[in-house]
Amino acid sequence: MQTIILGGGCFWCTESVFLSVKGVQKVTSGYMGGDAATANYKAVCGGDSGHIEVIKVEFDDSVIPLEVVLDIFFATHDSTTKNRQGNDVGSQYRSVVFYTDDNQKPTIDRTINKLRDMGLDIVTEVHRTSEFFEAEEYHQDYFNRNPDQGYCQFAIPPKLAKLRKEFNKYLVS
Repeated sequence: MQTIILGGGCFWCTESVFLSVKGVQKVTSGYMGGDAATANYKAVCGGDSGHIEVIKVEFDDSVIPLEVVLDIFFATHDSTTKNRQGNDVGSQYRSVVFYTDDNQKPTIDRTINKLRDMGLDIVTEVHRTSEFFEAEEYHQDYFNRNPDQGYCQFAIPPKLAKLRKEFNKYLVS
């Protein structure tokens, strides 16, 4: 079992992707990078909390290896724009990978270098994990509980379509 923390824009989007993947045991939306006093949605949306919207992904690496988790992550968000994902603008939406085990870092570096070798200007930050603050309950499993919400209708279906197209064998049936 491994855990990795991923920031790829709005956590509703990244969470919805990884909840569909075989071997992923748990996905928790949260905040990382700031302090406890600003670990709340209102403060984070303000853009100056130091936090990033992230998801904590707990996965069985005998079912889905870290390399594939990272491939899915990079395929389903834009890792070439700094502090932005689509209409979401601000440092709280930046692309970042927080590794929880030093053994994960070489795999992360290889994945990013592979993308750079393909000509992509990757701006994804890579850091050792810091304190994770779980987001408010209403953010957990947000898309499944709010499928008709306007933002969800616009932003999430294209990510799920790409996931189905490129990673079908890793999807929960």
